[in-house]
Amino acid sequence: MAKAAPAEQLKLLELQGLDAKLKSLANRRRLLETDPRIKDLEAALSVAGGELGAAKMAVHDAEAELKRAEADVEQVASRIERDEARLNSGTGLSKDLVALQKDIASLTKRRSDLEDVELEIMERLDSLRARQAQQQGIVDDIQASFGTIRAELDAALAEVEAEAAEVRARRSAFAAALDTGMLAVYEKTLARRGVGAARLFHGTSEASGMKLSAGDLAEIKAAAADDIVFCPDSGAILVRSEEWA
Repeated sequence: MAKAAPAEQLKLLELQGLDAKLKSLANRRRLLETDPRIKDLEAALSVAGGELGAAKMAVHDAEAELKRAEADVEQVASRIERDEARLNSGTGLSKDLVALQKDIASLTKRRSDLEDVELEIMERLDSLRARQAQQQGIVDDIQASFGTIRAELDAALAEVEAEAAEVRARRSAFAAALDTGMLAVYEKTLARRGVGAARLFHGTSEASGMKLSAGDLAEIKAAAADDIVFCPDSGAILVRSEEWA
């Protein structure tokens, strides 16, 4: 059975207090790192980003469609201009001039139809651009919220890490002064059980919160004062004070 002077064993309670603080800080860090607001904003940003991408694509397609419509109008307008120039020159046979007049009338109708299409595309493009701007605003708002929360969490994480570093330094200095054999038992117990040591107070283990049975208390009472004893329920080292029984 591992042994350590009773006064040394009492020091384990302070060491356990430091480890409990480190565990609490680790839990705090984990909660900050998994803040549900971040996941919610990431999901919202993914959806909004997808919708923004679709809006941009719709604008791109409409702009390409408008360019084609403008080119069609320009092409018809050029033909009308050429035909009108030929008609106004008065050269050519009468039937050719009549044919030109008909062609100009047909082209003029075609240009009017194409300009209507062009106008419809322009109106639709204005609507699509407005939708893109609106969607961009949504994305910007989400990103701003994300940045604000991320900065808040980063600041909190920095505080937690600073406190943890200070506690780790205190623990390292404190542990270095403990009985090495006892410390080895404590560290192994802490790693396996999650709690390294706790008080045995008035027959109750503060590691498990359970009152020990009469048989377990009898075994502990029979142990030497420098014996390291363990909680039968939690497996933690039980530190006995003067009123442990």
